[in-house]
Amino acid sequence: MKKWYDEEYEFNIEVTGFIRGNHTEHYCRNGEEIGDRYTCTYGCPVNRQGMGICSKVMMIMFPAMEAVRSGGSMEKIGGPSEYVKDIVCPDGCVIFRMTARPLGNENFFTGKYYEE
Repeated sequence: MKKWYDEEYEFNIEVTGFIRGNHTEHYCRNGEEIGDRYTCTYGCPVNRQGMGICSKVMMIMFPAMEAVRSGGSMEKIGGPSEYVKDIVCPDGCVIFRMTARPLGNENFFTGKYYEE
């Protein structure tokens, strides 16, 4: 892999709770625990152990990430602030809080990186 573009945002994702009970055994195949943290820029989020976030919840998170990258606010899709959104996994087990942090870099499309 040869990452050549400095992304505009970093995303931090934390497990903040469960919908059913106080553990995820027999519910969550990824084994999430409250306090687990993931981070990414454009690639898929990974935790400190190098494990990736659940692919099902990534399908929900990616459109919200793209909304932020395109200048939108997560408030307009139900978040409590411009850069924060709580997301429940598609299986209805785990609650995640996704927080975007601007890095100050130029937008991929308006910065003309896409043109060759």
